[in-house]
Amino acid sequence: MLEAPLSRNFSHCTFVLRGFPSLQKHRRLLALPFSASYLLVLLGNSLLVYVICSVERLHSPMYLLICTLCFVDILVVTTIIPNMLLGFLFDWNEISLVGCLTQMFFIHFLSSVESTLLLAMALDRYFAICRPLRYNDIINSSMLVRLVLFTLVRSVSVMATLVGLAGSLQFCGSNVIQHCYCDHMALVSLACDSTSRSSAAGLAVIICFVGADIPIIFFSYMKILSVVLRSAAAGEDSRKAFHTCSTHLIVMMCFYLVGSITFLSHNLNIPIPTDINNSMGLMYILFPATINPIIYGVRTKEIRDSFLRIFKNRAKKIMTAKVSSAGKEKS
Repeated sequence: MLEAPLSRNFSHCTFVLRGFPSLQKHRRLLALPFSASYLLVLLGNSLLVYVICSVERLHSPMYLLICTLCFVDILVVTTIIPNMLLGFLFDWNEISLVGCLTQMFFIHFLSSVESTLLLAMALDRYFAICRPLRYNDIINSSMLVRLVLFTLVRSVSVMATLVGLAGSLQFCGSNVIQHCYCDHMALVSLACDSTSRSSAAGLAVIICFVGADIPIIFFSYMKILSVVLRSAAAGEDSRKAFHTCSTHLIVMMCFYLVGSITFLSHNLNIPIPTDINNSMGLMYILFPATINPIIYGVRTKEIRDSFLRIFKNRAKKIMTAKVSSAGKEKS
């Protein structure tokens, strides 16, 4: 581990990830809650993907978007947590510059894809509830193809530029990244030369995704809530609609607000302690990935009923197989 300043002609090719520096003595204990969270993310999201893929009547745009969101949640958490757990348990904290940039690209790329999916889901519900007569004309297979192309072009171009600028820097000082994973500004802050272009690119990412997506999502949910509350015949329906919309917005705001603060803390010189910054950097990815299966799965009647139907059919098949095998043994 090299922490002393070196010649500007030298640039580190290997870095050390040091997440939660003040808790290094207890890093093995830290593995327990993150292992549990990772298992919950895998179980909840995989189950939701399985149910939606297995039930044909759930193959509508809204449920396909939920399925894709769950798949992206699994990928982005898997990009971070296994490597972090190896560091906590076995002190495997080293990562090459290429590996660091690759991890950085996929973390930010998948997060940007998730932002686009949340935007698409909000617009889908807006047209379904506020413009029902035009829903089938607007939300169709060609729209989904355009959404995929838009997502790939926007996310790949922006994140490739961000990572490319970070990779062009010289790292001749410390090679210790004060984070659990290769966060963009945590790496850029170690550079010897000017980081103004990388900082500007970081601000551009916030403007491109948070600045563009949040207003549309917020407007869509406010219109949905307005229409539902006006048309609700009973108070219980109004409370249910308000609770559903507010829950969705709270989780989305956690994703956008916490993610933006961690992304901008270095750019704006916000004095956030390293451990807290690490926690926020993990929370904005882990919390939505853990809670999304509950919000979009357990609380959605069609998905909940489909899961129970699949579970009952499987249980019936197992009981039938046991009865037949018992009958054969007796005979």
